[in-house]
Amino acid sequence: MAEHGESKAGGDPENRPTRIAHVGIAVRSLDEVLPFYTGALGLRVDEVLELPERGLRVAMVPCGESILELMEPLGQDSQIGSFLDKRGPGIHHICLEVDDIDRKLEDLDAAGVALVSKQAEIGAEGCPVAFIHPRSTGGVLLELLEER
Repeated sequence: MAEHGESKAGGDPENRPTRIAHVGIAVRSLDEVLPFYTGALGLRVDEVLELPERGLRVAMVPCGESILELMEPLGQDSQIGSFLDKRGPGIHHICLEVDDIDRKLEDLDAAGVALVSKQAEIGAEGCPVAFIHPRSTGGVLLELLEER
């Protein structure tokens, strides 16, 4: 470590995360929770995506510069269904935006960071995404996103 809070891991300081793009929240039912976000908090739903290939129904709820990504499983055999069975509803992941996801993944892999996948894939928002395993982040699943 260079100074307190600085690390060589992750490489290029020019390719640091630029913002929290969204917070992924696992819910059992969008219909049950959306009234809280739209009514009590006064937020609006930007869109609801059906992603049967991922076993998800996702509501995108903008909040300032970020989005609350409310994720409902389409079945118990989906990743979110399994997450809910093990941990219950709550924060599933935090997504950080980066300028160059491929370079960031290379840097993290070279630094020995545990990645869920070493290659980006297209995520719910239609942009390249990849996940960093919680064992490297202090227990939080982090998603990297490159907006294009």
